[in-house]
Amino acid sequence: MTLVSADALAQWMRDRVAAAGVRGIVVGLSGGIDSAVVLGLAARAVPGHVVGVLMPCHSDPRDEADGRAAAEHFRIPTIRVDLGPTYDALREDLDAAVAGLPSERPAPAAPDVDPKAALPLANLKPRLRMTSLYFVANSLNYLVAGTGNRSEIAIGYYTKYGDGGVDILPIGRLLKSEVRALARELGVPAPIIDKAPSAGLWLGQTDESEMGFTYAELERYLTSGPTAVAAEVAVRIERLARSSDHKRALPPMPE
Repeated sequence: MTLVSADALAQWMRDRVAAAGVRGIVVGLSGGIDSAVVLGLAARAVPGHVVGVLMPCHSDPRDEADGRAAAEHFRIPTIRVDLGPTYDALREDLDAAVAGLPSERPAPAAPDVDPKAALPLANLKPRLRMTSLYFVANSLNYLVAGTGNRSEIAIGYYTKYGDGGVDILPIGRLLKSEVRALARELGVPAPIIDKAPSAGLWLGQTDESEMGFTYAELERYLTSGPTAVAAEVAVRIERLARSSDHKRALPPMPE
């Protein structure tokens, strides 16, 4: 059980809104537990000044349905932006531009064959969503609330300037198990709490299959150290943490 209450986090968000001199909060709704929890906290923090944004992009229809269910549960108005056509047009233009470079470029690969080769396209979706969220936020004079948690942030499991491009991270210090406890405290619908975590980068993608270990293993590592998990899991976690250091810091500058 998390030691941080929903009311305490809502007060923190309320303070951030006041300090920034803005009117409210925008939350991107992925249909997952993290965005549902952040939406519920925002509803407590600034009631009447929260907007949820649904941004399907060739997505699993269940994700949109779950995002709507969370918004309905917390009585938050939503807007919907279908990013599919924009993604298709931009992908076509970018592929054509990169193909024209004189240097060789690896052929595109299916994510289930080579996830790393698929990253340029997979990262395009969260970056389009970030752009959309900031358009809405700037239009309303709102803050963009991110949905990253401590478990994901520790290993860089998010897209730089995509879902990592936000104004505040209300659950950024909570482990995944703590987010689940908070979800139950807030009354998030059970199907959202129980579904397999997924970034929704492609159909059938799940967080744990892509990470190569479970959230439970990652949590044991973060709370009890590398000896709390299998050696190969510890090595993988440490490698991911090192390779994502750049995501948790400002861009480097020369002295």
